[in-house]
Amino acid sequence: MADTLIAAEHADGARPIHLVTKGGEISGGDTIRVWARAHDFTGAAGQLLIAPGPDGDPSAALFGIGDRFDPFAIRALAARLPAGDWRLEGVGADDGRLAALAFALGGYRFDRYKRRDGARPRLVAPEGADLAEIHRIAAAAALAREMVDTPAADMGPLQIETIAREIAEAHGAAITVTTGDDLLEANYPAVHAVGRAAAPHRAPRLIEIGWNLDAADRPLIALVGKGVVFDTGGLDLKSAAGMRNMKKDMGGAAHALALARLIMQADLPVRLVVLVAAVENAVSADAFRPGDVLQTRAGLTVEVGNTDAEGRLILADALTRAGEHSPTLTIDFATLTGAARVALGPELPPLYTDDDALAEAVTAAGRAVRDPVWRMPLWPGYRDALNSEIADIRNDSAAWAQGGSITAGLFLQRFAPMTGSWAHLDIFAWNPRAQPGRPEGGEFQAARAVYQMLRERYPRD
Repeated sequence: MADTLIAAEHADGARPIHLVTKGGEISGGDTIRVWARAHDFTGAAGQLLIAPGPDGDPSAALFGIGDRFDPFAIRALAARLPAGDWRLEGVGADDGRLAALAFALGGYRFDRYKRRDGARPRLVAPEGADLAEIHRIAAAAALAREMVDTPAADMGPLQIETIAREIAEAHGAAITVTTGDDLLEANYPAVHAVGRAAAPHRAPRLIEIGWNLDAADRPLIALVGKGVVFDTGGLDLKSAAGMRNMKKDMGGAAHALALARLIMQADLPVRLVVLVAAVENAVSADAFRPGDVLQTRAGLTVEVGNTDAEGRLILADALTRAGEHSPTLTIDFATLTGAARVALGPELPPLYTDDDALAEAVTAAGRAVRDPVWRMPLWPGYRDALNSEIADIRNDSAAWAQGGSITAGLFLQRFAPMTGSWAHLDIFAWNPRAQPGRPEGGEFQAARAVYQMLRERYPRD
C-alpha cells in the first residue's frame, strides 16, 4: 500500500502543497493569494484549500500549519487531497522524511469487506528519503491495523499462525507452533487453560519464531505478544458494550509480528525470538473458572480471581519461554487493561520497565518519530495486592491497590526473563474516534518507537 502512496522523487507533474502558518504569507503567486482570500483561508492548523489551474483542475494546495509545522500533520492529507501526485514546498530533509512517512500512514484504510475504488493521491518523497524504509514501516503499521480490524471470525488463532508462518518463511526464520492439548505436554499450562474452551478449530496455540539464532555474537531480542482473538471475559462475562470491540484483544500479537517483520526486513544486526500466545477466551463447559488455581510454565501457581484477566496468564507462559533463550532485551505488547486507558487515555500507551536507560531510550525514540509512550511505575508497594492465600500469586489484584495497569505490570514482572532488560507496553491498538489520517479502528502504537530505539542501539554496518 505504501508504495502506491509515496512516489519517487523524480515523479513529473507533481502539484505543490504550500504550507502556511496562521496569518502568514501565502506563496505560490497572486492568483493563489486572491483565491485564498476569497475562501477565508487563514493558515489555521489543518485548514486545506485546493487552488484550481486555468483548466479548472487542481493545480496547488494550501495547508494550514498553525503556529509551527508538525510533519505528522501531513498524515491528514492522504485522505483529503484530490488524486494525483503532490509535493511539499519549502520543507527540509528531516521534516520531509517524517512527513512522507506520516502521509503513508495516513493513507491506511480497511477495505476487506467494503471495497473503495478510485485513484488516490501520492506524495513525492523528499530528496534523500529512504523510500524502502518508509514503505517497510508503513507496511508494518498496515499489517498490525488490518489484523486488529479483522473480525474474530476471520482472525482466529489459526489465521494468526498463518500470518506468522508467512513472515517466518519470507525471511528464512524457524517457526514452531504448539497447539491444543500438546500445550500441556510442552508445559504451557496457562495458555492451554485460557484457550481450551474454544471450538476445536480455534484451539489455543503458542507460536515461536526464531531468526538469526546461529549468530551468537549478536544481541538477542525477544518480542512477546498477547493474542486473545476474542475476549468474552470468560465465565466472568463482559457486558455487551465491553465485548463489542474485543476482536482487537489480539493487538499485542499483531504488533509483535509486525515489528518482527520490520526488524527482519531491515536486517538489523540482532537475533530475534518472537512468542505469540494465540487463544480465544470463550465460554463453554470446559472454561476455566474463578477460584481455579492454574499451573504456569515458570512453576508458579496462580489463583484465578477473575477470568477476564486472562491476558496476563497467557503472557506468563510466553515470557517464561522467552527467558529460556537468555535474551538481551525482552519487550511485550498487550492490550492488557482498561485501567491503562483510565490513566492515560487511548492515544498514550504506558511503558513499564525497571531499566531507566531503556525507558528513556524508548521514550526519546517515540518523541522523535511521533509515536509517544509514557513511563509508568512498577510501584513495589502494590506487590502485596497480588498475594494469594492458596497460591503463589493471583491474577486479579486486591481492590485496595486500585492501579490496575500497574498491578498487571507487576504480575508480568514475576515471569519476565531474569537476563537483560524487560519492558511491557499496555497498548490500546485502537482509534476510538475518526480523525484525519486516523480512521476509527485499529492503530499501530509504540512499535515504531521500539523500532527506532532498536535502530539506534543496533545500527546496521
